[in-house]
Amino acid sequence: MTLGRRQFLGAMAATATTMLFPRSAAEAIAPQVPGGNGLVVPPTTPWATGGESALGAPAGLDIPGAPKLLPQALAALQQHHGRVAERDVIGIVDFSVPSREPRFHLVDIAGGRVLSTHLVSHGKGSDPANSGWVERLSNRPGSEASCSGAFLTGPTYYGKHGRSRRLFGLDPENNLADERGIVIHAASYVDPGLAASQGRIGRSQGCFAVSQREIANVLEALGPGRLLYASR
Repeated sequence: MTLGRRQFLGAMAATATTMLFPRSAAEAIAPQVPGGNGLVVPPTTPWATGGESALGAPAGLDIPGAPKLLPQALAALQQHHGRVAERDVIGIVDFSVPSREPRFHLVDIAGGRVLSTHLVSHGKGSDPANSGWVERLSNRPGSEASCSGAFLTGPTYYGKHGRSRRLFGLDPENNLADERGIVIHAASYVDPGLAASQGRIGRSQGCFAVSQREIANVLEALGPGRLLYASR
């Protein structure tokens, strides 16, 4: 079969692209729907904006007021796409921010907006001087410290702090979260009044404790099968 000039040039271009970018490299370069289904995201979605991180996730979304850890959280979302079934809303906790300031962000990835931002505690072991700042992070049982990394949200249960949500660590630095009982729960020591009067809120034993007035909204927005990402 004889190829026309246009067909010939098109075939040559396709061959060159294949040689320069094998399938694995091309998949790493092209923005993908988190979940590894191989579909390129349409340009109209927030996932298609910005560049890419080293892990192949979009380096930023056009979300007003988005936390600075969003690119890392999106990279974690892609990295753990096989475990994170629900990818519409994610939680991001920035431990570089003092506890007196809201640093727990709920981000609607599908809608391209920040749903809400909340005060959240860190562990006693992360702040031994009770300064309100995270000094260290630890995955060690008994440390009473906060740990970083990507968490998978699990089911809710009723414990001593009322309705709470289990968390499962997906990274080496937090893979003992379930064993340590690291969860999302409410606490009276997480309160805007304390933050204003003391310059800090209370500390947990490593859990992500939020206000008793906000726990219902947090648990509802960040339902099971979703990503919570914490770092500093």
